[in-house]
Amino acid sequence: MSFLDPGAPEALTTTLTAAFAARFGAEPTVVARAPGRVNLIGEHTDYNAGLVLPVALPHATYAAVRPRDDGRLRVGSLQAEGLWEGRLADLGPDLDAGWAGYAVGVVWALGREGLDVTGLDVLVDSTVPLGAGLSSSAALECAVGAAALALLGVDLDPEGRRRLVAAAISAETEVVGAPTGGMDQTVSVHAAAGTALLVDFADGSTRDVALPLAAADLVLLVTDTRVSHALVDGGYASRRADCEEAARRLGVPTLREATAQAVELLDDDRLRRRARHFVTEIARVTEVVGALAAGDWGQVGRCFLASHVSMRDDFEISCPELDAAVETAVQAGALAARMTGGGFGGSSVAVVPADRVEAVARAIDARFVADGFREPAHLVATPSTGSGIVAR
Repeated sequence: MSFLDPGAPEALTTTLTAAFAARFGAEPTVVARAPGRVNLIGEHTDYNAGLVLPVALPHATYAAVRPRDDGRLRVGSLQAEGLWEGRLADLGPDLDAGWAGYAVGVVWALGREGLDVTGLDVLVDSTVPLGAGLSSSAALECAVGAAALALLGVDLDPEGRRRLVAAAISAETEVVGAPTGGMDQTVSVHAAAGTALLVDFADGSTRDVALPLAAADLVLLVTDTRVSHALVDGGYASRRADCEEAARRLGVPTLREATAQAVELLDDDRLRRRARHFVTEIARVTEVVGALAAGDWGQVGRCFLASHVSMRDDFEISCPELDAAVETAVQAGALAARMTGGGFGGSSVAVVPADRVEAVARAIDARFVADGFREPAHLVATPSTGSGIVAR
């Protein structure tokens, strides 16, 4: 059984600063941090003008940066060999830069807004597991963006946070080409410790939602199935296209304006199921927010189960490993469990009594062995804060 350690921010910053100096010959000017996220409920709803309820993880990405004055970028990672190198003048949509596209895409987006980026050396480190559906890409974007803004003297006040979220979304959708909806970047920037973040993508508003886990002696257990989750392989884009086509046939701007009754009249079975997931998932987000306020963990569990079934059957984004993790978690004592994130692999999230965490994790491990799956990994998701500067 393996639990992924988020690491201590001070220790990670010290290690990254030393590695930066060794790589580039001088210490960084700024080190910034941005967290990954786990979504409690509200899946594939952000790009449909819907509701989401994510929390920021203690697992985060750290970006050390130093300015250059020659219009060049050098980007490296402690998780990868070598450096990506290029010129600011060559950045733009559909840049073929591999993982570095998430980082340099943010720099490009900030420059497009008129901010005077003259070049950067960047080195990153991360404790957010890659490919687990926990938003490692948004954490990278927001960490690099926060550091770049600090170099330019832009505070992370409300306007600074707006700029950061917008630049990170542009990096992912325009430069990397992943058609995401903005939930990941929003929570990575706006999250507050100890709370979930309710985001309404109809108007962009956010609200902190109390998450009384400690009072109920509960924790969030996230299980990474180790089935690699990717947003640029076509599955995510096809689900988004289905939702847009369903809205077009219903004669509404987005599925947020659709009714359950109208959805059931769609004559295309696939589009009807996609739209049904959306309208029922929106209702479940609202129900979970109310259940959290009332301390009704039984209702949270029912909503989680209905959400997982909807994603498995109507949206068709689950997989055998996710189904096994969810089923086994509940059998072993979790109050609630569901797959989380964009799907096609990735992670599950469970609400578990604190004294049952190891037992639930062991049960999932045993199920994976019995089913011939790859060994999963687990982490405890203590709700964390959003992006910020941790060193100058």
